[in-house]
Amino acid sequence: MEARKFLKKGVFLLMLTVMIFSISAGVWADDEKEKGKKKEEKGVIVIKKAEWKKGALKVEGELRWPFFTVYVSDDETGAELGKTTSDFKGKWKISINGLETPPCKVKAEVEGGSVTAEVKGAKDTCGASTEPPSTGEPPSNGGTPLTGEFRVLAFNDLGMHCYDADFSVFSILPPFNVIHAQVVKTGKEPEIMDDSRVSVYYRAVSDSDGSINTTSRGKTNFWDYVLQLFGASPAEDEGLTGNSMPGSDNTPQPFDSYDPDMGWFTASGIPITAVDDGGKKNHYPMMRIQAVDKADGRVLAETDIVLPVSDEMHCSDCHSTGGVAANDQTRNRYGISGWSTSGDPEVSYRENILILHDAKKGTSLMNNQPVLCVSCHYSPALDLAGQGPVGEQVGKPMLSFAVHGRHGKTLNGDIPSNGKGAIIPEDGTTSCYYCHPGSTTKCLRGAMGSAGVNCQDCHGGLLAVAGEFRNRTPWLDEPKCQSCHTGDAISNSGSIRMGVAYDGNDPAATPRTPDNKRFAENSGELFRNSFGHGGVACEGCHGSTHAIWPSAEENDNVASTMIQGHDGVIIECSACHQDQLPLTMDGPHGMHNVGDPGWNEEHEDFYKKNPDSCKACHGDDLNGTVLSVAHADRELKTDDGGKGIFIPKGTSIGCGICHKNPLTGKRQPIEPPTNPVNPGNPGQPPSQPGIDGALLYSQNCAVCHGPLTSSSKRGASLSKIQNGIAKNKGGMGKLSFLTVEELQAIADALNF
Repeated sequence: MEARKFLKKGVFLLMLTVMIFSISAGVWADDEKEKGKKKEEKGVIVIKKAEWKKGALKVEGELRWPFFTVYVSDDETGAELGKTTSDFKGKWKISINGLETPPCKVKAEVEGGSVTAEVKGAKDTCGASTEPPSTGEPPSNGGTPLTGEFRVLAFNDLGMHCYDADFSVFSILPPFNVIHAQVVKTGKEPEIMDDSRVSVYYRAVSDSDGSINTTSRGKTNFWDYVLQLFGASPAEDEGLTGNSMPGSDNTPQPFDSYDPDMGWFTASGIPITAVDDGGKKNHYPMMRIQAVDKADGRVLAETDIVLPVSDEMHCSDCHSTGGVAANDQTRNRYGISGWSTSGDPEVSYRENILILHDAKKGTSLMNNQPVLCVSCHYSPALDLAGQGPVGEQVGKPMLSFAVHGRHGKTLNGDIPSNGKGAIIPEDGTTSCYYCHPGSTTKCLRGAMGSAGVNCQDCHGGLLAVAGEFRNRTPWLDEPKCQSCHTGDAISNSGSIRMGVAYDGNDPAATPRTPDNKRFAENSGELFRNSFGHGGVACEGCHGSTHAIWPSAEENDNVASTMIQGHDGVIIECSACHQDQLPLTMDGPHGMHNVGDPGWNEEHEDFYKKNPDSCKACHGDDLNGTVLSVAHADRELKTDDGGKGIFIPKGTSIGCGICHKNPLTGKRQPIEPPTNPVNPGNPGQPPSQPGIDGALLYSQNCAVCHGPLTSSSKRGASLSKIQNGIAKNKGGMGKLSFLTVEELQAIADALNF
């Protein structure tokens, strides 16, 4: 009996022990899983956000290390979607435009680890392929498919194409956009491909706001009057040269020609308008330019670019019925019986212009609508054959001369003087935006516009453009790059950069022609038709005229970011050169390797052999100039143990930043960017409203540096604080959680 009780008790204890062990083991196992999960969550890379919004995929996260490349791909298909670089605090983000549909899940990968995340907002549409649609081009027979990596450098030729908002009364310009594209096979020695191996296509793509423009149907009355105006009858959505919009199904359209002399493919006369498929105005719609292997129809590379377009003109400010150019005083002055009574404002001001023209010139334009202005007033813009004035155009002023000349003179047709002003007074860009697009479009949006350069600084005033003071051909006699960019730091025409392209005392605005040709176009050619390093078009690296990178328009910057990972002119050697290049100073405009650690560490011999080659950009004192500005955040090694130093975008780099200046023997502190690439975005953000820099200082800095009013770091700049954090100077690395805006607020407090 006792034995039975003991046995039962023993069995019970054994079972209890097993249960406890099992429970403990389970808890231990769950705990280990949780620890493993936490360990995984705190891996080398994390995704903080993955979201599909307004046609763009936005992914951002953090890394353990700064300045590492992060590759983002579709986790299901493995298709690479883009890449970016972590900042000095290890944070990274990327915005990917142009996907037909979002991936359900993305993967972010870096050397040493990867992580995946579901895409928020993609639930209803995800899962389709992120590969671009087929162009429909049949592969050629017997061709060998191309291998390697490729790059598309594509650009609009003028940076803006204008067209009439209405064609029923008269027309100045039709919808006519032009794209050029070069296809580069990357490698140690890149190769520009021709049409024997490659075809190029364009199709519409959404921008970051979800705006897409696939068709011009129902957006203009151009096709209602095209036969009367231009003697052609293209189908709706087809342009005057036969090139078409992609259409509502967004069918890729082929570039219609290849020019072996220029080395580029061209699609001309694309009839795009400034209205997107949602009916909203968008002067900067985007197209995806794709290079296709003729052998197998495979898409080799693609770049998203802007097709700038605008119908914005403000002639109605003066010529609408009742306006200063269509009022009773003007009617009586020219014996006009009456002004337009149309209820359509666009038609009304146009009819008033014809009425005024008939009264002053004895024409009968009102009875012959629609009128093509260039049928009488020649314009090179519409002379595609380049034959010059013919027929009714002979003996009459060119269209540009007629318009600029009339509005640049007084009402009596005199040159403004002695208090007698022009019809349109010279008032910088504002004067030009009456007719050119415009106060809304803001055509002059590139780096020069952001730097405060206006239209007259390059082109001269209205009468200069009208050829009043010298023979001048519109569209062809234009300012030169070297007219302002007169040379380098040791050889220039008084300044590395001039603010005006001509002598201010010259009313004809004759472009300056300096001796130093470092930044000159090809002889006898305009910037838009010139080529530089390796046969690449100037616009391929710098962006389109009027929209030189970086642009104030976000859509313009997408192309340069796709090509090199950040906005601004194409400056990274890796954009075309896959393998590490030998150290050289034979880059564009005589530049050295950019973004190459080898140059950072081994360039001393170049200075010893030819100091002037370094001084040309870094200055006679080697302290840096506008030519040595960092176009992106950089991390450079110093000569004191190989430590990294953070160089914020916009910093003018001098020798003393990384090592002792060979001329002075002194080091150079990193100052806030004083010569930014884009003065509108100087790389030093102002303090944000609501951020208390003094409070942040007391919470994070005072323990080491004392009270704010007597701080040992009074006068410290944002870049100096960032450098200290990046180098963990005095343990400052622990402050890496502070945002750039918070650090700027601290810097502002230290400089108050």
